[in-house]
Amino acid sequence: MAIVVKAEVLEKTYQAGDVAVRAVRGVEFTIEAGAFVAFVGPSGSGKSTLLNMIGGLDKPSGGRLTVLDTDIAALDRRAAADFRGANLGFIFQDFNLIPVLTAYENIEYPLLMVQDWPAEKRHARVTELLDAVGMADQADKRPDQLSGGQKQRVAVARALATQPKLVLADEPTANLDHDTAYRIIALMKKMRDEFGTTFIFSTHDPKIVGEAELILTLEDGRLVNAAGGAHA
Repeated sequence: MAIVVKAEVLEKTYQAGDVAVRAVRGVEFTIEAGAFVAFVGPSGSGKSTLLNMIGGLDKPSGGRLTVLDTDIAALDRRAAADFRGANLGFIFQDFNLIPVLTAYENIEYPLLMVQDWPAEKRHARVTELLDAVGMADQADKRPDQLSGGQKQRVAVARALATQPKLVLADEPTANLDHDTAYRIIALMKKMRDEFGTTFIFSTHDPKIVGEAELILTLEDGRLVNAAGGAHA
């Protein structure tokens, strides 16, 4: 199986005034293509920092981080943005949908603004994804006309619009009720199975942890456990 992410003695240090804060300390792991992975641990353990580094939103301070055969630390800001646009999808706990756009237009946005797909190809892809996430009948509604679960379905579809190899999800079920959260998790696994996408979560949600095939537990910036999940 191909390796999608490889961290080698990975470090991240922030400067907070005169104090150096080691957010990630010598972390090492590999993640294979098509995996469903959860970073878990208390607040401040380094979960979101790791996710941001994998997404090219933050640079490592030391060690090596390879994502899709690319040395993330070697990318400048423009190259990192191009890399994200070509390879990654993002799902956020507060959905981050554009309020003035419809569900259809939110999903279409990265195809138009990031990858510049032609109109006919965009329409086919958006229609396919709306159907896949069960939102075809809500395509013309704006976010303020949708429930939390419906918004997150649109967010999942948007993250998958550009056919990314890797989706990074930061607490994607935090604002959802129990039943809706399970439906969203099932949807993401279905998308993984259909499209071969790798999913990496930063989460406190035991529902996601229960479905993860690899659970990476962090404490004080250190990886303290790496274990197979329920379906490993």
